This record gives sequence, C-alpha cells and structure tokens, in this order.
Amino acid sequence: MPLHHFIFSFLTLAFCPTSSVAAAASKEQTLNTQDAEFFNPKLPPRTLSSSKRFEGSSNLVDLRYHMGPVLSSSPINIYLIWYGRWSLSQKLLIKDFITSISPSATPSPSPSVSEWWKTVSLYTDQTGANVSRTLVVAREHSDARYSHGYHLTRLSVQQVIATAVKAAPFPVDHRNGIYLILTSHDVTVQDFCRAVCGFHYFTFPSMVGYTMPYAWIGNSGKQCPEVCAYPFAVPGYMGGGGPGALLPPNGDVGLDGMFSVIAHELAELTTNPLVNAWYAGEDPTAPTEIGDLCEGLYGTGGGGGYIGQVIRDRKGRTYNMNGNKGRKFLVQWIWSPALKACAGPNALD
Repeated sequence: MPLHHFIFSFLTLAFCPTSSVAAAASKEQTLNTQDAEFFNPKLPPRTLSSSKRFEGSSNLVDLRYHMGPVLSSSPINIYLIWYGRWSLSQKLLIKDFITSISPSATPSPSPSVSEWWKTVSLYTDQTGANVSRTLVVAREHSDARYSHGYHLTRLSVQQVIATAVKAAPFPVDHRNGIYLILTSHDVTVQDFCRAVCGFHYFTFPSMVGYTMPYAWIGNSGKQCPEVCAYPFAVPGYMGGGGPGALLPPNGDVGLDGMFSVIAHELAELTTNPLVNAWYAGEDPTAPTEIGDLCEGLYGTGGGGGYIGQVIRDRKGRTYNMNGNKGRKFLVQWIWSPALKACAGPNALD
C-alpha cells in the first residue's frame, strides 16, 4: 500500500453514520472560521508519494464490499500502548484527538473531527450495521522501558501487544477492540520513513494467542518529518527555494503529523478489520482502502500539488478540523461511499 501501509511477503499487509455525508460536506454555511481564513497552499511533493490516490473523485475507483465484518459494536474500545518515552502533554493531546471522534453533548465547532467520522460510519456490513460512531480510550499501557528494544520489526510490534495482554492491563477484546501502538520519536520501526508512516492488520494467534485488529503509528518528528509529518515539514531538497512548511496547530511537528495517520489507520481498520470487508482491487494482500484513495487531500480544490482549502488562524497555524477542548487538527479526507468521492467536513462545495 502507499505511505501508511506495508505488505508482508507471507500474506500479511499493513495499510498505508446513519446521516448523509452530504450534510457533512455542506457545512460551509456554518464553518467556524472566526479570526481565521481559508487558503489552498501549493507545496512540493513529499519524499514518498502515493500512486493510488484519486484526487477528488473517479469513476475508476471500484471500492467494493467483500462480505467481511466492520467494527459496528458500540463503543469501539481503543487500547493504547505508549511504547517508549511520551510526555504527559503528548498523551493528553493524542487522547483528545481520539475522543474528538465521538459525538458529544457539547459538540466541537464545525468543521469537526466528529463530523469527519460520519463518513466512516456510512460503511456497513452484510447485516446493514454501520461502523460505530463512538470510540473510547478503554485502557492504556506504558512501555517506557522499551521491552522489545529501540527497533521494532513488523512481527515484534505484535509481540509488544502480546506483552501488554499477558501483563493483564488489557483484556482480549475480539468484538469491538482496537489495539493501538504508538512509538516515540526515538524508536525505529521496520520500513518506517522509507515506506510507511503507520499500518494496520490483525494479530496472529501464534504471536499473541488471538486474532485481534491493531494499528501502529510512529512519531516522525526526529526521523522523517518531511515524509510522515507533511505538510508541516517539506523535503530538504527544496533548500528554501519554494513554499515553506505549514505551521502545525499544536506546535509539535511530529505529533501534529501523527493525527492524520492515526485517523487514516482508524478509518481503514474499522471498515476493513480482517482485510475482507471494504477495499478496492482484487488482491487482498495489497488492498486500496478508504484512506488511501484520498491521501494528501485536506480540503476542496486539492490535487496537482495543492492540499485543498484549509484554515489558517491569526498566528499562522494551519488546520481543517476542530476537536474537543478547543483543539485543532489537520486530517486528510476519506472516500465517501455515498458521494463516491473524497469528502470532509470542511468542504466548500
């Protein structure tokens, strides 16, 4: 798969609502852009680019349902594994992003992360059950001692999960659990920066004892921000001779770059948890999923080097969605099964 995905040579792979998505796409009348402005920056391409991106919409996209399950039980339980050194402020920011996905009694201003997830929840299984609208951080486990070292392979990522399960902080949650492994800036992972920024798959019983969906995302801030924190960092070969990187909304290039990757993987993991549900292409070992189709698109008018219409506040910080507690995030669009096009809550058309 593209940037956020990998393919195992032995049949493993990583991947790079009930209301209509049209409602989410028509939020321009109520977009909360006070003290901010829309702009559509043209930036140099990142070091790695996707060959499977469909900019806007395409009749060539054959996204099909392959009869497998989606994560429809509510809530979806996120089991967070903090691998390496993470500060309290970093943990709180990431958890604020995850909790921003779910509907709230005091919703975030539009365009919001929760509205973005409405598109994900349009996907159904063979019974007609939609992907759940609600995600919660069920439990957390900190592995600050780097129990499996400072370098992880694709298989040792599963061993990290096994360690957390066997240590008993986490239950075995087959039905509606996602095991989310986040590695700190000083941890290298097989193919990280070279071919992937994150991936998802399911655990092997031989490794963990059970088959459970999981995802991994790394903090690229010190290793390859121009690859995995784009557009908050741009390739060094530009040498200052082109458009500069955008300012991250939370002041942390590595962390701000992670949010779109986390969103990408959660969207694909919930709609294709066992790699037999929603994807395009005939080869299940290399599926093109709902995030891949829109990778690099963040707003209306994206494509051809433009990321789309996003929002810039008075301090020059760039975002396209609001979250809980006044947080702001830049998150890629995803493929809508209703519109048969890339969609996001900050759409201007």
